[in-house]
Amino acid sequence: MKQTWTVFILATIGILHTNTVGADFVGINIGAGHWSPSLSGSFNSNNGGTSIDLNDDLGINDESQTSLVFTLEHPIPVLPNIRYQGFALDSTSSSTLDNDLNFNGETFSSGNRVRSNFDLSHDDIVLYYQLLDDWIDLDMGVDIKLFDGEVELSGDTTTRVDVDETIPLLYLSARFDLPYSGFYIGANFNNLSLGLGDSTVEDSTLKLGYESNYGLGFEGGIKTFSLELDDANNLDTDLKYDGIFLNGYYNF
Repeated sequence: MKQTWTVFILATIGILHTNTVGADFVGINIGAGHWSPSLSGSFNSNNGGTSIDLNDDLGINDESQTSLVFTLEHPIPVLPNIRYQGFALDSTSSSTLDNDLNFNGETFSSGNRVRSNFDLSHDDIVLYYQLLDDWIDLDMGVDIKLFDGEVELSGDTTTRVDVDETIPLLYLSARFDLPYSGFYIGANFNNLSLGLGDSTVEDSTLKLGYESNYGLGFEGGIKTFSLELDDANNLDTDLKYDGIFLNGYYNF
Protein backbone atom coordinates (compact mmCIF):
# COMPACT_ATOMS: atom_id res chain seq x y z
CA MET A 1 0.00 0.00 0.00
CA LYS A 2 2.58 2.56 1.10
CA GLN A 3 4.99 1.65 -1.70
CA THR A 4 2.19 2.20 -4.21
CA TRP A 5 1.46 5.68 -2.90
CA THR A 6 5.16 6.57 -2.77
CA VAL A 7 5.38 5.79 -6.47
CA PHE A 8 2.19 7.81 -7.08
CA ILE A 9 3.58 10.85 -5.27
CA LEU A 10 6.92 10.78 -7.06
CA ALA A 11 5.24 10.29 -10.42
CA THR A 12 2.86 13.19 -9.80
CA ILE A 13 5.72 15.49 -8.86
CA GLY A 14 7.58 14.48 -12.01
CA ILE A 15 4.57 15.14 -14.23
CA LEU A 16 4.00 18.55 -12.68
CA HIS A 17 7.66 19.45 -13.06
CA THR A 18 7.74 18.59 -16.76
CA ASN A 19 4.32 19.94 -17.75
CA THR A 20 3.49 22.83 -15.44
CA VAL A 21 6.78 24.54 -14.63
CA GLY A 22 6.07 28.17 -13.92
CA ALA A 23 2.33 27.59 -13.47
CA ASP A 24 1.60 29.45 -10.24
CA PHE A 25 -1.96 28.20 -10.12
CA VAL A 26 -0.84 24.65 -9.27
CA GLY A 27 -0.11 24.20 -5.57
CA ILE A 28 1.89 21.40 -3.95
CA ASN A 29 2.29 20.84 -0.22
CA ILE A 30 4.73 18.27 1.15
CA GLY A 31 5.17 17.65 4.86
CA ALA A 32 5.86 15.27 7.71
CA GLY A 33 4.35 14.98 11.16
CA HIS A 34 5.09 13.64 14.63
CA TRP A 35 2.23 12.56 16.88
CA SER A 36 2.44 11.47 20.54
CA PRO A 37 -0.96 9.97 21.42
CA SER A 38 -2.18 8.12 24.45
CA LEU A 39 -3.79 4.82 23.45
CA SER A 40 -6.72 3.20 25.22
CA GLY A 41 -9.39 0.65 24.43
CA SER A 42 -9.96 -3.02 23.79
CA PHE A 43 -10.40 -5.58 21.04
CA ASN A 44 -11.65 -9.13 20.57
CA SER A 45 -12.34 -11.74 17.94
CA ASN A 46 -16.04 -12.38 17.43
CA ASN A 47 -15.78 -16.19 17.52
CA GLY A 48 -16.04 -16.42 21.29
CA GLY A 49 -12.89 -14.46 22.12
CA THR A 50 -12.44 -12.52 25.35
CA SER A 51 -12.32 -8.73 25.45
CA ILE A 52 -8.62 -7.80 25.59
CA ASP A 53 -7.61 -4.45 27.08
CA LEU A 54 -4.55 -2.97 25.41
CA ASN A 55 -3.15 -1.42 28.59
CA ASP A 56 -4.28 -3.76 31.38
CA ASP A 57 -3.91 -7.11 29.60
CA LEU A 58 -1.09 -6.52 27.12
CA GLY A 59 0.79 -3.59 28.64
CA ILE A 60 0.94 -1.72 25.35
CA ASN A 61 2.46 1.67 26.11
CA ASP A 62 1.89 4.94 24.30
CA GLU A 63 4.23 5.33 21.36
CA SER A 64 5.05 8.28 19.13
CA GLN A 65 3.78 7.96 15.58
CA THR A 66 4.86 9.49 12.29
CA SER A 67 3.04 10.56 9.16
CA LEU A 68 3.78 11.84 5.66
CA VAL A 69 1.59 14.35 3.83
CA PHE A 70 1.23 15.28 0.16
CA THR A 71 -1.36 17.72 -1.21
CA LEU A 72 -2.05 18.72 -4.81
CA GLU A 73 -4.37 21.65 -5.63
CA HIS A 74 -5.17 22.69 -9.19
CA PRO A 75 -7.43 25.14 -11.06
CA ILE A 76 -9.73 22.61 -12.79
CA PRO A 77 -13.17 23.23 -11.18
CA VAL A 78 -14.79 19.87 -11.95
CA LEU A 79 -11.94 17.78 -10.53
CA PRO A 80 -11.30 17.50 -6.78
CA ASN A 81 -8.03 18.40 -5.15
CA ILE A 82 -6.06 15.51 -3.66
CA ARG A 83 -4.53 15.10 -0.22
CA TYR A 84 -2.64 11.99 0.87
CA GLN A 85 -1.52 11.27 4.43
CA GLY A 86 -0.01 8.02 5.68
CA PHE A 87 -0.10 7.09 9.38
CA ALA A 88 2.18 4.46 10.94
CA LEU A 89 0.13 3.33 13.97
CA ASP A 90 2.20 0.36 15.08
CA SER A 91 2.57 -0.64 18.75
CA THR A 92 4.32 -3.70 20.18
CA SER A 93 4.70 -5.05 23.69
CA SER A 94 5.68 -8.10 25.72
CA SER A 95 3.93 -8.90 28.99
CA THR A 96 3.08 -11.70 31.45
CA LEU A 97 -0.65 -12.42 31.49
CA ASP A 98 -2.68 -12.09 34.68
CA ASN A 99 -5.70 -13.82 33.10
CA ASP A 100 -6.43 -16.36 30.41
CA LEU A 101 -7.05 -14.75 27.03
CA ASN A 102 -8.78 -16.26 24.01
CA PHE A 103 -8.17 -14.61 20.66
CA ASN A 104 -9.00 -15.88 17.18
CA GLY A 105 -9.55 -19.42 18.45
CA GLU A 106 -6.29 -19.63 20.39
CA THR A 107 -5.93 -19.59 24.20
CA PHE A 108 -3.10 -17.78 25.98
CA SER A 109 -2.84 -18.95 29.59
CA SER A 110 -2.36 -16.85 32.71
CA GLY A 111 1.26 -16.66 33.86
CA ASN A 112 2.71 -17.09 30.38
CA ARG A 113 4.53 -14.37 28.48
CA VAL A 114 2.86 -13.01 25.36
CA ARG A 115 4.27 -10.72 22.72
CA SER A 116 1.74 -8.53 20.94
CA ASN A 117 1.84 -6.49 17.74
CA PHE A 118 -1.00 -4.05 17.24
CA ASP A 119 -0.76 -2.35 13.85
CA LEU A 120 -3.51 -0.04 12.61
CA SER A 121 -1.41 1.77 10.01
CA HIS A 122 -3.50 3.35 7.28
CA ASP A 123 -3.53 5.73 4.35
CA ASP A 124 -5.87 8.70 4.06
CA ILE A 125 -6.85 9.69 0.53
CA VAL A 126 -8.87 12.90 0.61
CA LEU A 127 -10.72 14.20 -2.46
CA TYR A 128 -11.98 17.71 -1.73
CA TYR A 129 -13.16 21.02 -3.17
CA GLN A 130 -12.31 24.51 -1.93
CA LEU A 131 -15.50 26.33 -0.96
CA LEU A 132 -13.64 29.43 0.26
CA ASP A 133 -10.07 30.49 -0.52
CA ASP A 134 -9.18 33.81 1.07
CA TRP A 135 -8.28 34.74 4.65
CA ILE A 136 -10.74 31.99 5.49
CA ASP A 137 -10.13 28.63 3.79
CA LEU A 138 -12.95 26.10 3.77
CA ASP A 139 -12.64 22.67 2.17
CA MET A 140 -15.17 19.85 1.90
CA GLY A 141 -14.92 16.39 0.41
CA VAL A 142 -14.49 12.69 1.12
CA ASP A 143 -11.76 11.05 3.21
CA ILE A 144 -11.14 7.42 2.24
CA LYS A 145 -9.26 5.58 5.00
CA LEU A 146 -7.43 2.46 3.80
CA PHE A 147 -6.28 0.25 6.67
CA ASP A 148 -3.44 -2.19 6.03
CA GLY A 149 -2.29 -3.66 9.34
CA GLU A 150 -2.56 -6.61 11.68
CA VAL A 151 -3.20 -7.75 15.23
CA GLU A 152 -0.91 -10.57 16.35
CA LEU A 153 -0.45 -12.39 19.66
CA SER A 154 2.50 -14.76 20.10
CA GLY A 155 3.36 -17.02 23.05
CA ASP A 156 3.10 -20.79 23.27
CA THR A 157 1.09 -20.38 20.08
CA THR A 158 0.76 -17.61 17.51
CA THR A 159 -2.32 -16.17 15.85
CA ARG A 160 -2.86 -13.14 13.66
CA VAL A 161 -5.77 -11.22 12.15
CA ASP A 162 -5.10 -8.98 9.16
CA VAL A 163 -6.75 -5.57 9.20
CA ASP A 164 -7.76 -4.76 5.63
CA GLU A 165 -10.62 -2.28 5.81
CA THR A 166 -11.81 0.72 3.77
CA ILE A 167 -13.88 3.37 5.56
CA PRO A 168 -15.11 6.52 3.73
CA LEU A 169 -15.90 9.67 5.74
CA LEU A 170 -17.13 13.18 5.12
CA TYR A 171 -14.15 15.57 5.23
CA LEU A 172 -14.35 19.18 6.43
CA SER A 173 -11.38 21.50 6.93
CA ALA A 174 -11.33 25.15 7.97
CA ARG A 175 -8.44 27.61 8.39
CA PHE A 176 -8.51 31.21 9.57
CA ASP A 177 -5.47 33.38 8.78
CA LEU A 178 -4.64 35.94 11.46
CA PRO A 179 -4.11 39.33 9.75
CA TYR A 180 -0.57 40.38 8.79
CA SER A 181 1.17 37.81 10.96
CA GLY A 182 1.62 34.53 9.09
CA PHE A 183 -0.12 32.72 11.96
CA TYR A 184 -3.36 30.80 11.53
CA ILE A 185 -5.77 28.61 13.46
CA GLY A 186 -7.65 25.69 11.97
CA ALA A 187 -9.50 22.45 12.40
CA ASN A 188 -10.14 19.24 10.47
CA PHE A 189 -13.18 17.05 11.08
CA ASN A 190 -13.56 13.58 9.57
CA ASN A 191 -16.33 12.35 11.84
CA LEU A 192 -19.32 11.45 9.71
CA SER A 193 -19.37 7.96 8.24
CA LEU A 194 -20.94 7.66 4.78
CA GLY A 195 -22.72 4.48 5.89
CA LEU A 196 -21.03 2.02 3.53
CA GLY A 197 -20.18 -0.43 6.34
CA ASP A 198 -20.61 -1.17 10.02
CA SER A 199 -17.17 0.07 11.09
CA THR A 200 -16.81 3.73 12.15
CA VAL A 201 -13.99 6.25 12.57
CA GLU A 202 -13.81 9.65 14.22
CA ASP A 203 -10.78 11.75 13.31
CA SER A 204 -10.36 15.41 14.26
CA THR A 205 -7.58 17.96 14.78
CA LEU A 206 -7.36 21.43 16.28
CA LYS A 207 -4.24 23.36 15.31
CA LEU A 208 -2.25 26.58 15.50
CA GLY A 209 0.32 27.22 12.79
CA TYR A 210 2.69 29.64 11.10
CA GLU A 211 3.57 29.87 7.39
CA SER A 212 6.35 32.14 6.12
CA ASN A 213 6.27 34.12 2.90
CA TYR A 214 8.53 31.45 1.39
CA GLY A 215 6.03 28.63 1.97
CA LEU A 216 7.81 27.00 4.90
CA GLY A 217 5.39 26.26 7.72
CA PHE A 218 4.93 24.60 11.09
CA GLU A 219 1.79 23.70 12.99
CA GLY A 220 0.84 21.90 16.17
CA GLY A 221 -2.19 21.02 18.21
CA ILE A 222 -4.40 18.17 19.37
CA LYS A 223 -5.37 15.15 17.28
CA THR A 224 -8.04 12.63 18.31
CA PHE A 225 -8.61 9.37 16.46
CA SER A 226 -11.05 6.62 17.45
CA LEU A 227 -11.83 3.40 15.62
CA GLU A 228 -14.65 0.92 16.04
CA LEU A 229 -14.23 -2.08 13.78
CA ASP A 230 -17.26 -4.36 13.57
CA ASP A 231 -16.43 -7.88 12.36
CA ALA A 232 -13.55 -6.71 10.19
CA ASN A 233 -12.07 -10.09 9.25
CA ASN A 234 -13.25 -11.54 12.59
CA LEU A 235 -11.98 -8.53 14.56
CA ASP A 236 -13.87 -6.01 16.72
CA THR A 237 -12.18 -2.95 18.22
CA ASP A 238 -13.08 0.00 20.41
CA LEU A 239 -9.99 2.21 20.46
CA LYS A 240 -8.97 5.80 20.98
CA TYR A 241 -5.73 7.66 20.23
CA ASP A 242 -5.51 11.17 21.68
CA GLY A 243 -2.52 13.51 21.94
CA ILE A 244 -0.45 16.42 20.66
CA PHE A 245 1.11 16.61 17.19
CA LEU A 246 3.66 18.75 15.38
CA ASN A 247 3.88 19.05 11.58
CA GLY A 248 6.38 20.70 9.30
CA TYR A 249 5.70 21.39 5.64
CA TYR A 250 6.71 23.28 2.53
CA ASN A 251 4.03 24.84 0.34
CA PHE A 252 5.00 25.74 -3.23
